[in-house]
Amino acid sequence: MANSRNSGRRGDSGRDSGGFVALPWAVLDSPAYAALSHPARSLLLEIARQFIRDNNGRLLASAAYLSKRGWKSADVITRAKRELLAAGFIHETVMGHRPNKASWYAVTWRTLDRLPGYDDGAAQTFVRGAYQNASLRPSHGVERRSIAPSHGVEKPSPTPSHGAIRPVFQPLSTPSHGNHLEKPSAALATSH
Repeated sequence: MANSRNSGRRGDSGRDSGGFVALPWAVLDSPAYAALSHPARSLLLEIARQFIRDNNGRLLASAAYLSKRGWKSADVITRAKRELLAAGFIHETVMGHRPNKASWYAVTWRTLDRLPGYDDGAAQTFVRGAYQNASLRPSHGVERRSIAPSHGVEKPSPTPSHGAIRPVFQPLSTPSHGNHLEKPSAALATSH
């Protein structure tokens, strides 16, 4: 059953109608993709979702745009965006600035569309397939640093380093009979 948009043409009747994200297996099977955090993978799909036919270079990842798609944390967006840039999955073509100019991006598994308005040098520095050559070292801005000592986590000793604990046989601070507030303090008795 073909939809009305594809009537008269051979379409893929085995899927829901409408557009789709064309994400090559080469991207999904790459070591760089395997190393991405879950927020970065989600953001990559959000960016790829915007590609239509000739707008690779004008894709958005702003908090204002993504909030309409369910993203709530600008910090998560920023970390995921930095991770995607470092891994070579996206390329920034226009650097945004306050108060209301969003950055533009291109996905690197497609050729960059030559569109007006790119920052100087953005088209010249675009590398198609940059994710295939990306360094897989984790960036220190994405993951939290370990709070363990640099020599690792040690198993605590079952006994204190100075030996077994010895019991203390001293009189209790509370008398065995009566209220301790009704009896004079030992310190008070020795000071008289």
